[in-house]
Amino acid sequence: MQALTAAIFLLTYGLISARRLRALPIGRPAGALLGAVLMVAVGALSPEESFRAIDHNTIVLLFGMMILTAYLELSGFFVWMADRMIRAARTPWRLLVGISLSAALLSAFLVNDPVCLFMTPMVVAACRWANLPMGPYLIALATSSNIGSAATLVGNPQNMIIGSLSGMPFARFLAYSAAPAIAGLVLNVSLLRLYYGRSLPPRFDLPAGASAAVDRARLARVGFVAALVIAGFFAGLHLGYTALAGSVGLMVMERREPSDVLRRVDWTLLVFFVSLFIVMGAFERTGLVDGVWEWAAPRMGLSEPSGVAAFSGLMVAGSNLVSNVPMVLLVGPRVDSLGAGAIAWVLLAFTTTIAGNLTLIGSVANIIVAEGAKREYTLGFFEYLRFGLVSTVLVLAAGVPIACLTAPWIAVWAGG
Repeated sequence: MQALTAAIFLLTYGLISARRLRALPIGRPAGALLGAVLMVAVGALSPEESFRAIDHNTIVLLFGMMILTAYLELSGFFVWMADRMIRAARTPWRLLVGISLSAALLSAFLVNDPVCLFMTPMVVAACRWANLPMGPYLIALATSSNIGSAATLVGNPQNMIIGSLSGMPFARFLAYSAAPAIAGLVLNVSLLRLYYGRSLPPRFDLPAGASAAVDRARLARVGFVAALVIAGFFAGLHLGYTALAGSVGLMVMERREPSDVLRRVDWTLLVFFVSLFIVMGAFERTGLVDGVWEWAAPRMGLSEPSGVAAFSGLMVAGSNLVSNVPMVLLVGPRVDSLGAGAIAWVLLAFTTTIAGNLTLIGSVANIIVAEGAKREYTLGFFEYLRFGLVSTVLVLAAGVPIACLTAPWIAVWAGG
């Protein structure tokens, strides 16, 4: 059974990592779903055990945030933001900075994948309006979104899983993770300046306004509810049901069938994560992960720089081998055995998230940006790698030490 389960895991990983295998071109979500069904079919998990393997807190939170982000998109928020950014920036470089900061901030509170889904058309439109090269702006969107998402427990799916496994309050996690995320964003923006600052034109002509595309009354409602949801996060309310309550509240306030909103929910992504929980739950039972962890754990003492480096290196390598969400699912249940408390969870979140910036296929957010812009611009693998590799190394080299050095002070301030 162990060998069969491992074989199904490898098949699922192949379908996920390659996105489309020539022999079985069914894509990521269907590949994960196939793996889940096979795990139950061969008896690696019973149907009841497969249901228990799903982290329902994460799925509810992701679903609620997708609905909230869809309401923002329908209100014209992202079109309005594109227009405001162009007019406020006035130069191509300032626009690049504005996109980076906006992507990071929105991703911290609205989940990076949907933010990239809706911001990519905004960035493409802004570049087209201002006659600017799209490559630098798309790379800025993808990398900054990933970095910003590392700051909170609702920034990306792997952090949502970490929040569920660790039980850390939203505000406490933010206290630990804010400094490394901010430092990483500053470094990333500086690197964008170094790479692209001289190649951008000195100025651009302002386009016609986009205000006609904005439903201001609807935007005001959605903004108010979004603010309440974020306040609920800080108040320590259940993350998933807080987001879901805000989404349902908007449905009630609009007093009409939310078919347009529900069509914008990324159902395939939800299927992907549900299936992945089942596959990883079955793979856990093989004991293979326990064996690797028992070998690696003595080398990953987080009280020593060498242990921190070993832990970070393993998380980055693993995230690029099996993707960051599966890596968190495999490592998360074992993090407390390191005896490092909150900093272990923060480092797990930070390293697995930043690892997604290494390559164009390193995170779902990167793929969403590339796919969303492909009609107007082809973002190449090596074009992205040229920037992403250097950014990932520098952001990790700065962010990991900052997280470790500030952790004792945060622990005193936060009470543990």
